[in-house]
Amino acid sequence: MSNKYFRTRQQPLLLWGTGIWIFAISVAIEVLFAFSVYSQAMAKLYLLLVALIVEFLAFGSVSMLKSRKISLAYYSYGAATTILLAYALITSRIGNILVNYIVYGVLPLPVVIASSIITFPAAIIIIALALKTYFKQKKPKMISIVLGVIVVSIAGTLYIVQVPAFLYYSEFIGILLLWYGFI
Repeated sequence: MSNKYFRTRQQPLLLWGTGIWIFAISVAIEVLFAFSVYSQAMAKLYLLLVALIVEFLAFGSVSMLKSRKISLAYYSYGAATTILLAYALITSRIGNILVNYIVYGVLPLPVVIASSIITFPAAIIIIALALKTYFKQKKPKMISIVLGVIVVSIAGTLYIVQVPAFLYYSEFIGILLLWYGFI
């Protein structure tokens, strides 16, 4: 996706590619966690990044609308909610959120709320715009995006309700579906 951006300079590709790169960084942190490399700072960075994945994918989708007002409004919302999440992470004690080397621990309520106000609207935006594009242009890849968001959302929900068994599988499958839809 990054290569395609450098060839075409299309803003949606830059934003979607950034989301995929953020996913790659968060997976690298998960690998470190699996090898018992853990700190508060890493946990907080990880929690910030997993919210930013969906946010940047939504930024890319919004930028396709070609409406400067809508894009600016959503980018402003995204900046404000990211600052809110960063504040919640800085002021909250996360503790050890690893159970058997899997991110699973209970999160402080301010972190859950701040993360949710980033990810839920972003997921809705991605799904709505993908469906709009599908029905308007009959692009089958849009269904892959919708399914990817649903699977990634299920992964987040599994984490919130403390069912980690399928968390990583859901993340992986969801991101693959999204990546396929965005390329």
